[in-house]
Amino acid sequence: MSVASWVTEAPLRLRERANRSIREAAGLSQEPPKSCDDPAEAFLPVDGVARLVHGDLPSMMIGGLASLFFEMLHPHTMAGVAQHSRYKEDALGRVLQTANFIGSTTYGSKPNAYAAIERVLAIHQRVRGVADDGVPYYANDPHLLRWVHCAGTSMFLASYQRFGALTISPADADRYVAEVATTARALGTEDPPSTVAQLNAAIDTFRPELRLSADGAIARDFVARGVLVGVHQRLAYRLIVDAAYSLMEPWARDLLGVPTKPVLDRLVVRPAASVLSSAVRLAVPPRKPVTLP
Repeated sequence: MSVASWVTEAPLRLRERANRSIREAAGLSQEPPKSCDDPAEAFLPVDGVARLVHGDLPSMMIGGLASLFFEMLHPHTMAGVAQHSRYKEDALGRVLQTANFIGSTTYGSKPNAYAAIERVLAIHQRVRGVADDGVPYYANDPHLLRWVHCAGTSMFLASYQRFGALTISPADADRYVAEVATTARALGTEDPPSTVAQLNAAIDTFRPELRLSADGAIARDFVARGVLVGVHQRLAYRLIVDAAYSLMEPWARDLLGVPTKPVLDRLVVRPAASVLSSAVRLAVPPRKPVTLP
């Protein structure tokens, strides 16, 4: 190989290795699903904000952790996870399942998206029992589906607004909420919000139901600790966890049992997480929406 070829190809090979390492560390051991770019066949708009938000790996990693922490504050949701999930034995496998679902519903065709939705509904069909307060729960309960949807939507949006590759307008934020409501409705979610204002109002209605159960505390500590090995990976993961906490409102952090540290978040965590996000994008560039003529 000539020197000129080496100079040209070496950075590409380095980037490919970094791409693979980052994706595997994040639990993404499979290639992302192929995009359906036909506006008539795609499940969500091919030029939509959902494709912009969900196509940015670093902010999705931070938002994904934040959504887990937020979702576990509902004791009935957490009971279903604790009693029916193998999250401790196969944490990265759960990440991959969630990523595949988001990828299929964001970038897939209508048949592929509906197939992914039917798989989730079939799994949820078996997830039922009694929570620690003696109240029965059912994973396909439209009310619980609404909580999970609102918690995830709010955290993914907040993460992109703070750590994403581009700045989005308030109108684009509303578009994002409206677009992902399509998936929520297909899952059977009860009255999914279609604007940021509706999303925030919906979360407020859940606050009397939220608390950190014993199962939630175990899950919080497990997720915060992580399963990665190696000093550098663990340091990066710790920063992502702290960045995820920084997205949560003080009342939610109080319920989660995580102290609110506004000065540390503003001066250390958020700048460091922004630098990490930029570094990740060098190896894993964001997926971009289709630009329609």
